[in-house]
Amino acid sequence: MRVRVLGCSGAIAQGCRTTSFLLDDDVLIDAGTGVGDLSLDEMTRIQHVLLTHSHLDHVASLPLMLDSVAALRLAAGAPPLLVHALPGTISALQTHIFNNLIWPDFAAIPSAATPLMRFVPIAVGEVLQVGGKAVEVLPAVHTVPAVGYAAASASGHWVFSGDTERNPAFWQRVNQLPVAMLVIETAFSNREAELARRSLHLAPSVLATELDQIDRAHRFPIYITHTKPAETGLIMDEIQRFDQTPNREADLPHDIRWLSAGMTFEL
Repeated sequence: MRVRVLGCSGAIAQGCRTTSFLLDDDVLIDAGTGVGDLSLDEMTRIQHVLLTHSHLDHVASLPLMLDSVAALRLAAGAPPLLVHALPGTISALQTHIFNNLIWPDFAAIPSAATPLMRFVPIAVGEVLQVGGKAVEVLPAVHTVPAVGYAAASASGHWVFSGDTERNPAFWQRVNQLPVAMLVIETAFSNREAELARRSLHLAPSVLATELDQIDRAHRFPIYITHTKPAETGLIMDEIQRFDQTPNREADLPHDIRWLSAGMTFEL
């Protein structure tokens, strides 16, 4: 399985794209602004979109992508684009985006019987079969209904936390999986720790306690995503500081790296 990082920033700026990952060429995990760097042909090959939650930085490109490829999909007689999401996420998109006020309702275009897009409700713990890939829906703790994902590959699972704060159920399941790599958010620096807590995001100080929950027998690379552009350098410095100066004799350093758009992983 190939994982292509289209966007992994917590906001936009020059060179920064918000969250979106392309698995092989047909499954999109979140639809942030990074989708806009795909060609029309690449967008047309996407058959499944798996959303973590309804926040704009994770869904902004979904309505625009559908508009871009509508004529191509219709001309090719392609099946509806399947958008997999929690019922609460689907309800938010139907109410606030695909409502014929903000954007056309592509679930009814050209007709309700043969739409360009179809929503597929999902649940935590479900294993989705999408594009020949098995993707498990993982729990997340956020200000709106949210999930993470674990995609199985030949070398182990690609695990994505989604937007989350403290999340013991997530680590319980991660410790049961053969993890090849973990992508986890850290949106704010420690100086914004209170804002992180209120918005249910991670800051480095809380990330440190979360990573303590990884089974000590498990070792895999950990990639940091969703940093705010103005704080990325500070966040990574703070993460490096706690990871290289353990508080307890038994602490082990992790293999922590910074994720950036344009990276590709073969798993």
